[in-house]
Amino acid sequence: MVQQASLGHRVFTMFNYTFLTVLAFSCIFPIIHLLAVSFSSASAVASGEVALLPVDFTVVSYLYVFGNSEFWQAFLVSVERVLLGMVINMLLTVLLAYPLSKEVQQFRWRTIYAWFFVFTMLFSGGLIPWYMVINELGLLDSIWALVMPAAVPVFNVILMLNFFRGLPKELDESAKIDGAGHWTIMWRIVLPLSLPSLATVLLFTIVGHWNSWFDGLILMNDPGNYPLQSYLRTVVVESDVQFMSDMDIEMQLLLSDRTNRATQVFIAMLPILAVYPLLQRFFVKGIVLGSVKE
Repeated sequence: MVQQASLGHRVFTMFNYTFLTVLAFSCIFPIIHLLAVSFSSASAVASGEVALLPVDFTVVSYLYVFGNSEFWQAFLVSVERVLLGMVINMLLTVLLAYPLSKEVQQFRWRTIYAWFFVFTMLFSGGLIPWYMVINELGLLDSIWALVMPAAVPVFNVILMLNFFRGLPKELDESAKIDGAGHWTIMWRIVLPLSLPSLATVLLFTIVGHWNSWFDGLILMNDPGNYPLQSYLRTVVVESDVQFMSDMDIEMQLLLSDRTNRATQVFIAMLPILAVYPLLQRFFVKGIVLGSVKE
């Protein structure tokens, strides 16, 4: 016979569902409101009539954005940055995490190297030395200035090495008995078993590169080399007219600044919103990186 849940359990379940529903709505509300504003007329937005549904539906702001070459130039810079950063970050993360996951008997200096990388998470030379190093390397105003300084994401390395250490050591030992070397073990045994963790770290990497804006403002002298988030910070958030053409200024007079801002921000969100569902099924498993597995 199935026992009925106690009153306390039912109250807790009801409270839990209510709380999570309110929390979920509070997270999704800004996105829905942003979408509604982007499809609303300038007068409706200015008068504060827009909430969750568009008022006086129009696509004028989208037509403006689709014809804005500066926006799409920044969009392509961000895409290039994500692709390069994704490959470099994931490659270096795996190549660092695998040896650091071994025992001291297998890799004598493992602890020293691990603390060396952890030290860089706690201390840095500061903004000015960081800029001077990139400048001396001749990376300013290039895509490599956005990719190379963050080539080794130490936090991701720690996540991956903890996951690697949680894999059964018997797999490693049996592969060595069969004559497999470290490269074979890593590429053909460890990585296929680590797809959830790799997908999680990959998602962190993509979101990190896509949302980064500060380094673009500091390291790019030419606004044409700005990544998308730096462009939005300069043109949309600050509404800096020095980077706008005469036609852009005329269109800004016809459009609501809030509508234009909402349209560009929403379009900038779409790639991440499209990528996350593809990695979500791995993300649910990989979020318990390094935990005890049955």
